[in-house]
Amino acid sequence: MNAAAPTSTERRPRAARKQSMTSHHTLRLIVLAGLGPLLAAPVLAQEGGYFYGGLSAGQSRAKIDEERIRAGLAGTGLTTSNFARDERGNAFRLFGGYQINRYFGVEAGYFDLGRFGFTATTVPAGTLNGGIKLRGLNLDLVGTLPLTERLSFIARVGAQAAQARDNFSGTGNVAVLNPNPSKREVNAKVGAGLQYEVSRSFILRAEAERFRINDAVGNHGGINVVSVSMIFPFGRAEAPAPRMAAAPAAYVAPPPPPEPAPAPRPAPVIVKPPEPIVVAPTPPPPPPRSRVSFTAESLFGFDNSAVKPEGKLALDRFAQETRGTSFDVISVEGHTDRLGTEAYNQRLSTQRAEAVKAYLVSAGGLEASKINAVGKGETTPETKAGDCKGNKATPKLIACLQPDRRVEIEVTGTR
Repeated sequence: MNAAAPTSTERRPRAARKQSMTSHHTLRLIVLAGLGPLLAAPVLAQEGGYFYGGLSAGQSRAKIDEERIRAGLAGTGLTTSNFARDERGNAFRLFGGYQINRYFGVEAGYFDLGRFGFTATTVPAGTLNGGIKLRGLNLDLVGTLPLTERLSFIARVGAQAAQARDNFSGTGNVAVLNPNPSKREVNAKVGAGLQYEVSRSFILRAEAERFRINDAVGNHGGINVVSVSMIFPFGRAEAPAPRMAAAPAAYVAPPPPPEPAPAPRPAPVIVKPPEPIVVAPTPPPPPPRSRVSFTAESLFGFDNSAVKPEGKLALDRFAQETRGTSFDVISVEGHTDRLGTEAYNQRLSTQRAEAVKAYLVSAGGLEASKINAVGKGETTPETKAGDCKGNKATPKLIACLQPDRRVEIEVTGTR
């Protein structure tokens, strides 16, 4: 699902016409989903129909359109210095349906795809927070292909009317004109999975589905959902008893032929077993690493080591993403530019690294014993020699050396 801050739309009439055409097309899909099984039932019916109800839970995933958000902020004169996103949510669905025969059924339900959001930190100082919640109703045609007596492959196609509720808020230099837009629209959905009949009154499903979604600010995208469902049939007839084959007519077997004389046994041959092959164990792969870099301006004031409110927000997001994982060690490195003395820059970079560690422990709830803080001073700049000329701290030189002023956090062993 793409999400962006609300902006003015100059092509609203054309978009409305496109939306209307999509809605009519999807309504035709709903009608076909409802009538198709009814027309096929007399041909394919092998078992009496039954109603059922169920619920499902799983994880949903969207895609935040970071490029569009950055471009929207740039259009207002703001530069995005840091971008954090939340593209995963918890999805659930309550549904009921009618199994017309062994191969086709109609299903309707209510779904909640969860909440997704982002936080963009800007220069001049400010933040843009955005989120979206998605809920609605669906009507599907569900096809079933038996693989064994209990296991089946299922596929579904249908329509869903989802309501997108967006919310935006800004701080500092970020202003939001419409903080709570919302929109309801009909779109298609598809899915596939496996179904296992535990008993005549209890069925389990594992599915992957995709919902086509249009949000309230003109974005179009999809939400992917992976879920597990529990289904409870109502009034389902017992399975028919297996048919017994009729007993064959009496048959008298002819007398067996005389047994041949036993052949002489060959002498036993002793075969030496092959020597065992010893395979050296493969050494375990090294733990994975991930690195996150924050500009010094997004965390601290100029020539200062106290974490700003905007920096705390970015560190809160990092701590939230790290808290649910398992890791061996977190390394925090502070870096400065070459302006000032070497001793002063070393001291400032160390103070900033220690300030980030202290905040991750006190506010983020991470273990202090697993966090190493170190100051690198001006020893590892991002800029190359000759990129930024001069030694006097002019605004132009300070801006040119901005990539050198940063705090880098590396997580080792995250799974």
